[in-house]
Amino acid sequence: MKQIVIGGIVESSAVALGCMRICRVPYDDARKVVFQALDLGIRLFDHADVYGFGKSEEIFGKILDLNVPSVRENIQIQTKCTLIRDEVQTLYNDQSKTHIIKSAEASLKRLGTEYLDMFLLHHPDTLVEPEEVAEAFDHLHATGKVRCFGVSNHKPQQIELLKTCVRQPLIINQLQLSVAHPDLVDESRPMRLQPHVLTDTNGDVLTYSRIHNMTIQAWSPFQFGFYGGPFMENENYPHLNAVAGRLADEKKVSKSAIAIAWILRHPAKIQPLIGTTNGERLKDICTGVNVELSRQEWYELYRAQLRDEDKSDLSSSASGSKGR
Repeated sequence: MKQIVIGGIVESSAVALGCMRICRVPYDDARKVVFQALDLGIRLFDHADVYGFGKSEEIFGKILDLNVPSVRENIQIQTKCTLIRDEVQTLYNDQSKTHIIKSAEASLKRLGTEYLDMFLLHHPDTLVEPEEVAEAFDHLHATGKVRCFGVSNHKPQQIELLKTCVRQPLIINQLQLSVAHPDLVDESRPMRLQPHVLTDTNGDVLTYSRIHNMTIQAWSPFQFGFYGGPFMENENYPHLNAVAGRLADEKKVSKSAIAIAWILRHPAKIQPLIGTTNGERLKDICTGVNVELSRQEWYELYRAQLRDEDKSDLSSSASGSKGR
């Protein structure tokens, strides 16, 4: 497995395993995918306190005995906090000192480990007081419970606000990105002259991350829209699937591997979070780590997605006009 350096500080595997869904499958299947990840050289395992309301962390702690030094020292565990939800919806976000510390300690207990390699704020909190975040991070770092910190789904100015008080480097930002959902990349190119495209007046997050040496971790690396499903299985992406299929045939890999290679090709050194619970699918996806895409091939995939998106926009506009 190729390696990257997260935030210029932590050496890790080029891809990571997202553990959100391991609570939704039989224990034996969860165990198989974790050990398949280890066999493939994946070192980083991503969690959050809301994944199965803590159940995913508990299952992971059961699969791997993290009290064994030889096990714990060879993997990296990160988890996230601040998202408060019930079984239906998100209720609110809580970046208070009390909640951050309590959440980290609860995750440590569920995982059965004494420290977290990385600990992230899951979603922005409009009521955030950066002084409280800083106090929580100082406590967790000083007590050895957390080694490094980051954020998830944060915009540049939200990060800058935290940095007015937080002393530790923020080395990660988790964001949605796939070849079928390239909004992160779209923000970094000239604005398309389309009325539905909104510019980020605070500066694009991809360029910000590169300037400030924050590693982007790409969640949902195959999905279109917000949990819309893999583009490979959707008829609304004929151009993208055609190009991805041709490149897959030429390079003797799957379209999933091509999708991962597209993310890894970006010079920002993005780390995809792969959320499958199928060990064989994980093995197939990871072949994309060794696929080299040229600049021309990268842009060909990107343009194919834009053609599908433009077609979808036209269809939506036509449907809307018919309904008036």
